[in-house]
Amino acid sequence: MLHRSGSGGPSVVFLPGAGLVGLDFLNVQEGAAAFATSVLYDRAGTGWSTSVPLPRSAAEVAAELRDLLRAAAVPGPFLLVGHSLGAFYARRYAQLFPGEVAGLLLLDPGHEDILDHMPAQAAELAEQMRPDPARMPELTDEQRRAAREAYARLYAEWPAPVREALIDHHLASWRTSLSETENFETEIYGELRDGGPLPDVPLIVLTAGGVNPYWAKFMPEEVVREAHDGVRALHAGIARSVPAGEQRVIEGASHQHLHIERAEEVLRAIRDLTAAA
Repeated sequence: MLHRSGSGGPSVVFLPGAGLVGLDFLNVQEGAAAFATSVLYDRAGTGWSTSVPLPRSAAEVAAELRDLLRAAAVPGPFLLVGHSLGAFYARRYAQLFPGEVAGLLLLDPGHEDILDHMPAQAAELAEQMRPDPARMPELTDEQRRAAREAYARLYAEWPAPVREALIDHHLASWRTSLSETENFETEIYGELRDGGPLPDVPLIVLTAGGVNPYWAKFMPEEVVREAHDGVRALHAGIARSVPAGEQRVIEGASHQHLHIERAEEVLRAIRDLTAAA
């Protein structure tokens, strides 16, 4: 499902990370619509889109997005804004359809070589804490109340009807992110590694510079620092993979909500990429 605003090009297309949906990016989508065609995307199996079995390959998602953009007559080429998991799909789209991509903005992206940049303790923790969706209990009433209050603060600037619908959706569909990421190591990583280089287009990687609270809870401070240094180095390598690549570290920003906490930095990057394209 697509939601389109604004006009002009290149068209800016937002690809949410796992656990997020198009409306999570409404703030930056509306900002981008002031100077370009701006599109929110709910891939199948997420948000208000068609229900499908999860997980899916990155190629399936990229082909689906291409078909939707064509059906909706969204003018190309496209500036793809991919957050976390969405960055995998944005990069896969660029690998498969390089002539249709004007630029890439990757928001704290995931990457197939992440474990090569992590200290051993961080990799071991990730393996030990890998969730099993089938065995996770439902949220308690107390957890739902706390989550609703936190979401209400997070989306305080969203229009009230959108805010309430978005909160209800997240509380009802929180398992989706677990299902979407089940095939990282078995499929997604291999697809990206073997998919070929990115096209020579302007690219910006925004790295969330805040401390990961999950790591901070379970690992010593020096290991947390080493893990964050590894992520920064990985993102710098992504930026160096194309001639016009750039990394920008957003100090204090969190991984999941960088685009809400630091919307102006995200919009500045979009403006810079549209100008370069």
